[in-house]
Amino acid sequence: MIQVIMGARQVGKTTLIKQLLDTHTEPYHYASADAVPAGDSSWLRAIWEAARLRYVQNKTQSYLLVLDEVQKISNWSEEVKRLWDEDRFYDFNIKVVLLGSSRMLLQSGLSESLAGRFETMYLTHWTYTEIEAAFGLGADQYAWYGSYPGSMAFLEDEQRWKRYILDSLIEPSISRDILMLTRIDKPALLKNLFELACHYSGQIVSLNKMLGQLVDAGNTTTLSHYLQLLHSAGLLSGLENYTPSRVRQRASSPKLQVHNNALFSVMQSTSFQDARANLPLWGRVIESAIGAHLVNQSIKSGFKLYYWKDRNAEVDFVLERGDQLVALEVKSNLTRQHNGLAAFRKQYPHARTLLIDNRVLTWQEVLGSDPLTWF
Repeated sequence: MIQVIMGARQVGKTTLIKQLLDTHTEPYHYASADAVPAGDSSWLRAIWEAARLRYVQNKTQSYLLVLDEVQKISNWSEEVKRLWDEDRFYDFNIKVVLLGSSRMLLQSGLSESLAGRFETMYLTHWTYTEIEAAFGLGADQYAWYGSYPGSMAFLEDEQRWKRYILDSLIEPSISRDILMLTRIDKPALLKNLFELACHYSGQIVSLNKMLGQLVDAGNTTTLSHYLQLLHSAGLLSGLENYTPSRVRQRASSPKLQVHNNALFSVMQSTSFQDARANLPLWGRVIESAIGAHLVNQSIKSGFKLYYWKDRNAEVDFVLERGDQLVALEVKSNLTRQHNGLAAFRKQYPHARTLLIDNRVLTWQEVLGSDPLTWF
């Protein structure tokens, strides 16, 4: 099978492959389409033909070909299908690994042309336990600074850290992974939507209200489409309100949620130390960090993630796996009424409910746990 590794920028896809190649005993070739013009589909065939030549010359049992950012080549999936099928016909044992940072474009090409020929692996943003083990960060630091491994070197200088997140992560993700590869009629609207959604991460905001705060004109259908593109790039999502009616679910106001809490923190005008001293803001930091953890785990593990709101009753997160439900309430604000879990349990008696506070289940424990164990 063709092995396809997907994930957002700077989560470690290329580093992972480099570690594999460093210990790989068979011949291999690595090539990246990052700097190749999108219309140059001949590049793909040229790289593949070179791999075939080396495979024949070396007379080895197999040859490994790694293609990075392959989704940037137009009609890449049709070309890969043609070349892969030729190898199978002529008994060329060339193993192929494809890497990409746009899940939507990759999955579209895979489903259209490469059905039955591939396996996928999605690399999510790093978990708290992974960041703690690799860099020694505490839960508070993880909640604020997020989990981009490349940014860990700049934590002593917060202004430098913010510039790195903005210039080296956000800008390439939007400009190169979305604007260059997808037709966007209103690029300014997309960028403004991203900034606004990061700032309001963890909150339910109606699309109509968001339109009133955005500079460029648009409509709710456009915003919904742009939210889906940002989700496919591993940046942020708009969670839907949980209801058995899929029609009502689609029409609900989204709960905005970043995939990495660094995207939330970088949009705040305060520092880490000041944020910790600001209890309402720190409560938002914790809720957004938990939401980011759940979003990534839902992509990795396959359960569905929602919020729930019915009149004045609200639950922060609802996890659905088959016919199993888990409702999760984050008690980060002592002045907030928490009648949501009881109301949710009344409507859905079979659901499991969890309350996150400092007395029973702490938010640090949630960040370090696998949500699949809750079902």
